[in-house]
Amino acid sequence: MIELRSINRVYPLKGGPFYALRAIDLEIKQGDFLSIMGPSGSGKSTLLHVLGLHDGEWAGEYWFGGEPVHRLDQKKRFALQKRNIGFVFQSYHLLDDLTVYENLEIPLSYRDLPKKDREGIVCDTLDRFHMAAKRDLYPSQLSGGQQQLVGVARALVAKPMLLLADEPTGNLHSDQAREIMELFRRLNRDEGVTIVQVTHSEENARYGTRTVRLADGVIVK
Repeated sequence: MIELRSINRVYPLKGGPFYALRAIDLEIKQGDFLSIMGPSGSGKSTLLHVLGLHDGEWAGEYWFGGEPVHRLDQKKRFALQKRNIGFVFQSYHLLDDLTVYENLEIPLSYRDLPKKDREGIVCDTLDRFHMAAKRDLYPSQLSGGQQQLVGVARALVAKPMLLLADEPTGNLHSDQAREIMELFRRLNRDEGVTIVQVTHSEENARYGTRTVRLADGVIVK
């Protein structure tokens, strides 16, 4: 599904170039659950942002579903991202002035769907995540675990090929964290969702099917 070849991400600094990623070769197959680990500053989040097409200032080859991302302009990369990739963030990134329902509808607004179809998809997703009773609440009225559950639901509402998660349990207590990770496991195992998570937690990493470790921007064996 994804193949990275010789990916470099360099930040120009006064003291000389800083290599956040150096010669990254990585293959992610459909149905993988990949955990990316490493110390702070190792390049984990940088790699996730490259995979998620949030960062376009890299060099190398990036293939997504047979598409040569490295040859696409910014508009086509954005379309590829919105069509295929969902994101779950540590800090939830919900829009505070929108209800749970409205937060879930946002990803569908990028697609040419009639309002009635969007309503049906959002309601189905709310039922699936047992959040129907929370549909008219605002993020500030939810617990941290509930907010992250909405974040996961929002990432999946448009049925992306790839789910990217950046320290998805970092702000949750242990029971909430375990609930989110069990949800990821079910999504991967039962529904075939491809997941890439960045984590500091060895426990969370074990939910994945394989682990890639980074140090100083390089994949270490």
